[in-house]
Amino acid sequence: MSTLDDIRAQDTAVRTLKRAADEQRLASAYLFQGPSGVGKQKAALALARYVIAQNPVDRSATDRDATSNCSARIDAGTHPDVRVFLPRNEGHRNINVETLREEILPVAQYAPFEACATFLIFPEADVSFPEIHPEGANAMLKTLEEARPGVHFLLLAERPDQLLPTIRSRCQSVRFQRLPASLIHEILAAHEVPEPERAAAIALADGRADRALTFAEQGLGKALVQEAIHIDQATQRPQPGTAVAAAERLAKHDHPQLLIETLQAFYRDIACAAAGVDELQWAFQGAKETVRQRAQELGPYGAASRVQLLEETVELLRRNANPQIMMDSVLFRLRSIV
Repeated sequence: MSTLDDIRAQDTAVRTLKRAADEQRLASAYLFQGPSGVGKQKAALALARYVIAQNPVDRSATDRDATSNCSARIDAGTHPDVRVFLPRNEGHRNINVETLREEILPVAQYAPFEACATFLIFPEADVSFPEIHPEGANAMLKTLEEARPGVHFLLLAERPDQLLPTIRSRCQSVRFQRLPASLIHEILAAHEVPEPERAAAIALADGRADRALTFAEQGLGKALVQEAIHIDQATQRPQPGTAVAAAERLAKHDHPQLLIETLQAFYRDIACAAAGVDELQWAFQGAKETVRQRAQELGPYGAASRVQLLEETVELLRRNANPQIMMDSVLFRLRSIV
């Protein structure tokens, strides 16, 4: 069970939410925007717990007993006034009109049921209501505009720009930041991740605890770093066949997007090294000599251009572009950037 005070490294977001709750001026709709794994969903549940637990509908002894138990019910997903709606497990995963009308809008129409307020939480709102599939979002607009008193929509998005603009415009934005490396180190230690696995995991986590844990627990960190350096070496060789082989290997990788993001972090380090940024701020602490050498060869512009190219590649992969075609293209374009 996490309270708002347990949400770490998000002081501004927590302060904003607590002040609004304490002054009883919570907005009907919020957009929590920021990377995954930085506490957005924990904060959404903690806000619901904070409001419901501290503002029982009735002050009778029976209701006080019920209030003391509400946190457990929220954690268990059984509280009728705290609902979490994930994307579908099929197709493009967007929430369709039928699901919205049958499962979501009835809750918003009749809530609150037993508490002082109701919270409808959408952990991946940018997936549930994308601009490219606006049907469900359009069906929800009127409810967002004219929400019942005490009904609050909490939309969580890693890529808010993917949301329908009319949805964004009806939400009050709360920003969540990437976590500092020191905090991620604490989280990995709390999960008993061995010390040798932590450095690479933290380097590639991009300030996201979920990624750090995935890298560390599955042993992906070191392997991704080594694979990224191997791909960079392939871009340096004059034979086109080397790039073709590397592209095929990349496309068939179990985690192609993670590998591309690792390569992106590698080139970001090279750009930093070429620009004279203190090496303590580099992600690839175990490959400093390689980073220094490539910084001399690519320079800040060449490395930054590769970072930009890979950012565009990640976005295309998110949009379900053909992996093999994408990797062929990106490897040959990387070879041309010097």
